[in-house]
Amino acid sequence: MAFDVHAWWMLLSGVAVLNIVAWFVSVRWLVKRYENFFSAPQHLHRRWMMWLSSAYVAGCAFRSFLPRIDLERVCLVQTPLSNMMLGRSVATVAELCFMAQCALLLHHAGKGTEIRTVQFIAWMIMPLIVIAECSSWYAILSTNYLGHFVENSIWTFSALLLLVSFPMLWPHGSRPQKHFLVWMIVFAVGYILFMVNVDLPMYWTRWIAEQAAGVGYLSLWKGVMDAYQACAVNFSWDVWHQEMPWMTLYFTLAVWLSIYLPHVPGWMSASKMAKAAGG
Repeated sequence: MAFDVHAWWMLLSGVAVLNIVAWFVSVRWLVKRYENFFSAPQHLHRRWMMWLSSAYVAGCAFRSFLPRIDLERVCLVQTPLSNMMLGRSVATVAELCFMAQCALLLHHAGKGTEIRTVQFIAWMIMPLIVIAECSSWYAILSTNYLGHFVENSIWTFSALLLLVSFPMLWPHGSRPQKHFLVWMIVFAVGYILFMVNVDLPMYWTRWIAEQAAGVGYLSLWKGVMDAYQACAVNFSWDVWHQEMPWMTLYFTLAVWLSIYLPHVPGWMSASKMAKAAGG
Protein backbone atom coordinates (compact mmCIF):
# COMPACT_ATOMS: atom_id res chain seq x y z
CA MET A 1 0.00 0.00 0.00
CA ALA A 2 2.95 2.34 0.57
CA PHE A 3 3.58 2.22 -3.20
CA ASP A 4 0.09 3.57 -3.83
CA VAL A 5 0.69 6.56 -1.57
CA HIS A 6 4.08 7.19 -3.17
CA ALA A 7 2.59 7.02 -6.68
CA TRP A 8 -0.15 9.44 -5.64
CA TRP A 9 2.45 11.85 -4.27
CA MET A 10 4.44 11.68 -7.52
CA LEU A 11 1.25 12.35 -9.47
CA LEU A 12 0.43 15.42 -7.35
CA SER A 13 3.98 16.73 -7.76
CA GLY A 14 3.90 16.24 -11.52
CA VAL A 15 0.57 18.02 -11.82
CA ALA A 16 1.93 20.88 -9.69
CA VAL A 17 4.80 21.41 -12.14
CA LEU A 18 2.36 21.38 -15.07
CA ASN A 19 0.12 23.86 -13.24
CA ILE A 20 3.00 26.30 -12.81
CA VAL A 21 3.82 26.02 -16.52
CA ALA A 22 0.12 26.46 -17.36
CA TRP A 23 -0.02 29.66 -15.30
CA PHE A 24 2.89 31.20 -17.23
CA VAL A 25 1.38 30.13 -20.55
CA SER A 26 -1.97 31.58 -19.45
CA VAL A 27 -0.44 34.93 -18.57
CA ARG A 28 1.52 35.11 -21.82
CA TRP A 29 -1.60 34.24 -23.82
CA LEU A 30 -3.73 36.78 -21.97
CA VAL A 31 -1.23 39.61 -22.43
CA LYS A 32 -0.70 38.87 -26.13
CA ARG A 33 -4.29 38.31 -27.12
CA TYR A 34 -5.99 41.04 -25.10
CA GLU A 35 -3.30 43.73 -25.07
CA ASN A 36 -5.46 46.19 -27.04
CA PHE A 37 -8.88 44.77 -26.23
CA PHE A 38 -9.61 45.73 -22.63
CA SER A 39 -10.01 49.16 -21.08
CA ALA A 40 -7.60 50.35 -18.36
CA PRO A 41 -9.92 49.29 -15.47
CA GLN A 42 -10.37 45.86 -17.10
CA HIS A 43 -6.61 45.50 -17.47
CA LEU A 44 -6.20 46.29 -13.76
CA HIS A 45 -8.91 43.79 -12.85
CA ARG A 46 -7.24 41.03 -14.87
CA ARG A 47 -3.79 41.81 -13.51
CA TRP A 48 -5.18 41.42 -9.99
CA MET A 49 -6.82 38.14 -11.02
CA MET A 50 -3.53 36.85 -12.48
CA TRP A 51 -1.47 37.73 -9.41
CA LEU A 52 -4.05 36.23 -7.06
CA SER A 53 -3.97 33.12 -9.21
CA SER A 54 -0.17 33.00 -8.99
CA ALA A 55 -0.35 32.86 -5.19
CA TYR A 56 -2.91 30.07 -5.30
CA VAL A 57 -0.99 28.05 -7.90
CA ALA A 58 2.24 28.45 -5.94
CA GLY A 59 0.58 27.58 -2.63
CA CYS A 60 -1.02 24.44 -4.04
CA ALA A 61 2.28 23.44 -5.65
CA PHE A 62 4.02 23.80 -2.28
CA ARG A 63 1.38 21.61 -0.65
CA SER A 64 1.60 19.06 -3.47
CA PHE A 65 5.38 18.75 -3.13
CA LEU A 66 5.14 18.54 0.67
CA PRO A 67 1.78 16.91 1.55
CA ARG A 68 0.82 16.82 5.19
CA ILE A 69 -2.08 16.00 7.49
CA ASP A 70 -2.13 18.83 9.99
CA LEU A 71 -3.87 17.47 13.07
CA GLU A 72 -2.01 14.16 12.97
CA ARG A 73 1.31 15.99 12.33
CA VAL A 74 2.00 13.54 9.50
CA CYS A 75 3.84 14.21 6.23
CA LEU A 76 5.51 12.34 3.36
CA VAL A 77 8.93 14.00 3.46
CA GLN A 78 10.86 15.58 6.29
CA THR A 79 12.36 18.96 5.43
CA PRO A 80 12.75 22.28 7.29
CA LEU A 81 9.65 23.40 5.36
CA SER A 82 7.48 20.48 6.48
CA ASN A 83 6.20 21.80 9.81
CA MET A 84 2.49 22.45 10.21
CA MET A 85 2.81 26.17 10.99
CA LEU A 86 4.48 26.98 7.68
CA GLY A 87 2.22 24.64 5.75
CA ARG A 88 -0.95 26.15 7.20
CA SER A 89 0.36 29.69 6.63
CA VAL A 90 0.95 28.93 2.95
CA ALA A 91 -2.50 27.34 2.70
CA THR A 92 -4.15 30.35 4.35
CA VAL A 93 -2.61 32.83 1.92
CA ALA A 94 -3.44 30.62 -1.07
CA GLU A 95 -7.05 30.06 -0.04
CA LEU A 96 -7.65 33.74 0.67
CA CYS A 97 -6.25 34.59 -2.77
CA PHE A 98 -8.47 32.02 -4.50
CA MET A 99 -11.61 33.31 -2.83
CA ALA A 100 -10.50 36.89 -3.52
CA GLN A 101 -10.52 35.91 -7.19
CA CYS A 102 -14.10 34.64 -6.87
CA ALA A 103 -15.17 37.74 -4.94
CA LEU A 104 -13.50 40.05 -7.47
CA LEU A 105 -15.18 38.23 -10.35
CA LEU A 106 -18.59 38.52 -8.69
CA HIS A 107 -18.04 42.15 -7.76
CA HIS A 108 -17.24 43.16 -11.33
CA ALA A 109 -20.07 41.02 -12.71
CA GLY A 110 -22.55 42.44 -10.19
CA LYS A 111 -21.40 46.00 -10.82
CA GLY A 112 -21.44 45.55 -14.58
CA THR A 113 -24.95 44.07 -14.60
CA GLU A 114 -26.21 46.31 -11.78
CA ILE A 115 -27.41 43.29 -9.78
CA ARG A 116 -27.18 44.31 -6.14
CA THR A 117 -27.60 40.77 -4.77
CA VAL A 118 -24.53 39.58 -6.68
CA GLN A 119 -22.56 42.57 -5.37
CA PHE A 120 -23.71 41.79 -1.82
CA ILE A 121 -22.62 38.16 -2.16
CA ALA A 122 -19.25 39.34 -3.45
CA TRP A 123 -18.77 41.44 -0.29
CA MET A 124 -19.88 38.56 1.96
CA ILE A 125 -17.47 35.93 0.68
CA MET A 126 -14.17 37.23 2.03
CA PRO A 127 -15.32 37.80 5.66
CA LEU A 128 -16.79 34.31 5.65
CA ILE A 129 -13.54 32.78 4.42
CA VAL A 130 -11.53 34.72 7.01
CA ILE A 131 -13.74 33.12 9.69
CA ALA A 132 -13.19 29.73 8.03
CA GLU A 133 -9.42 30.24 8.11
CA CYS A 134 -9.58 31.15 11.80
CA SER A 135 -11.51 27.92 12.42
CA SER A 136 -8.84 26.00 10.52
CA TRP A 137 -6.09 27.53 12.63
CA TYR A 138 -8.02 26.68 15.80
CA ALA A 139 -8.29 23.06 14.62
CA ILE A 140 -4.60 22.78 13.81
CA LEU A 141 -3.34 24.37 17.01
CA SER A 142 -5.79 22.62 19.35
CA THR A 143 -5.93 19.34 17.32
CA ASN A 144 -9.73 19.53 17.60
CA TYR A 145 -11.53 18.23 14.50
CA LEU A 146 -14.56 20.37 15.29
CA GLY A 147 -12.59 23.35 13.96
CA HIS A 148 -12.17 21.63 10.59
CA PHE A 149 -15.87 20.78 10.54
CA VAL A 150 -16.80 24.42 11.11
CA GLU A 151 -14.22 25.57 8.55
CA ASN A 152 -15.51 23.29 5.82
CA SER A 153 -19.13 24.08 6.67
CA ILE A 154 -18.35 27.75 5.97
CA TRP A 155 -16.62 26.85 2.70
CA THR A 156 -19.70 24.84 1.69
CA PHE A 157 -21.99 27.75 2.52
CA SER A 158 -19.75 30.09 0.52
CA ALA A 159 -19.99 27.75 -2.46
CA LEU A 160 -23.77 27.81 -2.08
CA LEU A 161 -23.71 31.63 -2.19
CA LEU A 162 -21.67 31.49 -5.38
CA LEU A 163 -24.12 28.99 -6.84
CA VAL A 164 -27.05 31.30 -6.05
CA SER A 165 -25.38 34.19 -7.90
CA PHE A 166 -24.75 32.39 -11.20
CA PRO A 167 -28.38 32.17 -12.42
CA MET A 168 -28.76 35.89 -11.73
CA LEU A 169 -25.96 36.61 -14.20
CA TRP A 170 -27.33 34.24 -16.84
CA PRO A 171 -29.71 36.71 -18.62
CA HIS A 172 -26.85 39.19 -19.01
CA GLY A 173 -24.34 36.72 -20.43
CA SER A 174 -23.06 36.20 -23.95
CA ARG A 175 -22.71 32.65 -25.25
CA PRO A 176 -19.11 32.26 -23.92
CA GLN A 177 -20.19 33.70 -20.57
CA LYS A 178 -23.11 31.29 -20.38
CA HIS A 179 -20.76 28.40 -21.14
CA PHE A 180 -18.60 29.61 -18.28
CA LEU A 181 -21.62 29.83 -15.97
CA VAL A 182 -22.64 26.27 -16.85
CA TRP A 183 -19.20 24.99 -15.87
CA MET A 184 -19.21 27.08 -12.70
CA ILE A 185 -22.62 25.69 -11.74
CA VAL A 186 -21.35 22.15 -12.34
CA PHE A 187 -18.23 22.92 -10.31
CA ALA A 188 -20.18 24.46 -7.43
CA VAL A 189 -22.78 21.66 -7.32
CA GLY A 190 -20.05 19.01 -7.44
CA TYR A 191 -18.11 20.77 -4.69
CA ILE A 192 -21.16 21.07 -2.43
CA LEU A 193 -22.11 17.41 -2.96
CA PHE A 194 -18.55 16.31 -2.20
CA MET A 195 -18.38 18.39 0.95
CA VAL A 196 -21.77 17.27 2.24
CA ASN A 197 -21.27 13.58 1.46
CA VAL A 198 -17.52 13.09 2.01
CA ASP A 199 -15.59 15.89 3.66
CA LEU A 200 -17.96 17.10 6.38
CA PRO A 201 -18.98 13.57 7.49
CA MET A 202 -15.29 12.63 7.71
CA TYR A 203 -14.43 15.45 10.12
CA TRP A 204 -17.68 15.07 12.07
CA THR A 205 -17.06 11.32 12.55
CA ARG A 206 -13.51 11.94 13.72
CA TRP A 207 -14.69 14.56 16.22
CA ILE A 208 -17.43 12.28 17.58
CA ALA A 209 -14.91 9.45 17.95
CA GLU A 210 -12.57 11.73 19.89
CA GLN A 211 -15.42 12.85 22.15
CA ALA A 212 -16.32 9.23 22.86
CA ALA A 213 -12.69 8.43 23.63
CA GLY A 214 -12.32 11.46 25.91
CA VAL A 215 -9.42 12.89 23.92
CA GLY A 216 -7.93 16.07 25.37
CA TYR A 217 -6.96 19.04 23.23
CA LEU A 218 -3.96 21.34 23.26
CA SER A 219 -4.06 24.91 24.47
CA LEU A 220 -3.35 27.39 21.72
CA TRP A 221 0.14 28.16 23.06
CA LYS A 222 1.05 24.48 23.34
CA GLY A 223 -0.46 23.99 19.91
CA VAL A 224 1.84 26.63 18.42
CA MET A 225 4.87 24.95 19.93
CA ASP A 226 3.69 21.54 18.78
CA ALA A 227 2.92 22.72 15.25
CA TYR A 228 6.49 24.00 14.87
CA GLN A 229 7.89 20.53 15.58
CA ALA A 230 9.04 18.20 12.83
CA CYS A 231 6.29 16.11 11.29
CA ALA A 232 6.24 12.31 11.38
CA VAL A 233 6.92 10.69 7.99
CA ASN A 234 4.29 8.05 7.28
CA PHE A 235 3.37 6.38 3.96
CA SER A 236 0.62 4.17 5.38
CA TRP A 237 -2.45 3.80 3.19
CA ASP A 238 -4.63 3.73 6.32
CA VAL A 239 -3.35 7.19 7.28
CA TRP A 240 -3.69 8.84 3.86
CA HIS A 241 -6.55 7.21 1.96
CA GLN A 242 -9.24 9.53 3.38
CA GLU A 243 -7.17 12.62 2.59
CA MET A 244 -6.43 11.68 -1.02
CA PRO A 245 -9.80 12.52 -2.63
CA TRP A 246 -10.04 16.12 -1.40
CA MET A 247 -6.33 16.81 -1.90
CA THR A 248 -6.40 15.46 -5.45
CA LEU A 249 -9.44 17.52 -6.44
CA TYR A 250 -8.16 20.58 -4.58
CA PHE A 251 -4.75 20.57 -6.29
CA THR A 252 -6.12 19.90 -9.77
CA LEU A 253 -9.62 21.19 -10.57
CA ALA A 254 -9.52 24.18 -8.23
CA VAL A 255 -6.10 25.23 -9.52
CA TRP A 256 -7.25 24.98 -13.14
CA LEU A 257 -10.24 27.15 -12.33
CA SER A 258 -7.99 29.73 -10.69
CA ILE A 259 -5.77 29.86 -13.79
CA TYR A 260 -8.82 30.31 -16.03
CA LEU A 261 -10.63 33.02 -14.04
CA PRO A 262 -8.55 35.96 -15.39
CA HIS A 263 -9.79 35.07 -18.89
CA VAL A 264 -13.52 35.32 -18.10
CA PRO A 265 -15.13 38.19 -20.08
CA GLY A 266 -16.97 40.90 -18.15
CA TRP A 267 -20.72 41.35 -17.88
CA MET A 268 -22.77 44.41 -18.81
CA SER A 269 -26.37 45.30 -18.07
CA ALA A 270 -28.88 45.63 -20.90
CA SER A 271 -28.80 49.42 -20.56
CA LYS A 272 -25.02 49.53 -20.78
CA MET A 273 -25.03 47.19 -23.76
CA ALA A 274 -27.52 49.45 -25.50
CA LYS A 275 -25.36 52.51 -24.78
CA ALA A 276 -22.27 50.69 -26.04
CA ALA A 277 -24.07 49.66 -29.21
CA GLY A 278 -25.41 53.18 -29.77
CA GLY A 279 -22.19 54.95 -28.97
